[in-house]
Amino acid sequence: MEHPFAHLKTEILDLAFERRGERGGFPVILLHGFPYDPRSFDVVADQLAQNGADVIVPYLRGYGPTRFRSDDTRRSGQQAALARDLGDLIDGLHLDRPIVAGFDWGGRAACAAAVLWPQNVGGLVAIGGYSVYDPRVMASVPDVPELEARDWHQWYFQLERGREGLARYRRELARQLWSEWSPQWRFEEQTFEETAASFDNPDFVDVVVHSYRVRYGLASGDPAFESMEATLSARPLIDVPTIVIDPTQDAVMPPLSREGHQEHFTQLIDYRLSPAGHNTPQEDPDTVIASILDLHAVIQSRSLSL
Repeated sequence: MEHPFAHLKTEILDLAFERRGERGGFPVILLHGFPYDPRSFDVVADQLAQNGADVIVPYLRGYGPTRFRSDDTRRSGQQAALARDLGDLIDGLHLDRPIVAGFDWGGRAACAAAVLWPQNVGGLVAIGGYSVYDPRVMASVPDVPELEARDWHQWYFQLERGREGLARYRRELARQLWSEWSPQWRFEEQTFEETAASFDNPDFVDVVVHSYRVRYGLASGDPAFESMEATLSARPLIDVPTIVIDPTQDAVMPPLSREGHQEHFTQLIDYRLSPAGHNTPQEDPDTVIASILDLHAVIQSRSLSL
């Protein structure tokens, strides 16, 4: 099935994105994670568009038809790079304080952009909660063994063997992670293949490997993002209206309590559990749709009361 997309030229990328709904609708940006693509949000995007939203779903750097504009640009997957791409998308499309929603890498991009440019983000739906990291802590503070074991892919990618494994077996590796991370999701092969085409991007391996190496201090970040990373590494509070969704069947990220999330968000509007795995928008679109519409209603009511 064909999924029409457009390109936005930023300083760094030819950033590909899909768009649904009317241009005059309330803006929403939906951000996928690894190893997924905009197909995670098909149902969510369609329903939001039918409810008055202008919905933008980008292909993150290294995925699908998104391309770097220069061969000399570092193929960085660090959090500041993902945030910069989101910021460029908001500016380039002249979006007025959109609601941003994401999971995994997309959740990190959304949280990081809300930290760096809260004046440009109208609201946040954080699937899995706060995901901005400090590489010094990531590199030195271990998790409990049960959780460390679930992150085998992250340790694998620290090795050149892992880079080669991803390059050679990108579909097999992604399918393995889909099954492990969403143990109750019985996806069809066609569903997987519609997304897997995005992994054929020529920069996919470099961006993924850098993303996992830089967060543990085993690769250097792009100097262009040094000041942004310094801000993010302090893990500041997020000061935009936020709804957190915690998937209860995510084998990678066990849910926290409301109190556990509340310490990161000064305006936590609601905390919701979803009976989904890691790919929450595709497994449980109704919870994501309702959260975005409810957050929009809160933002609107606050605006009208001013």
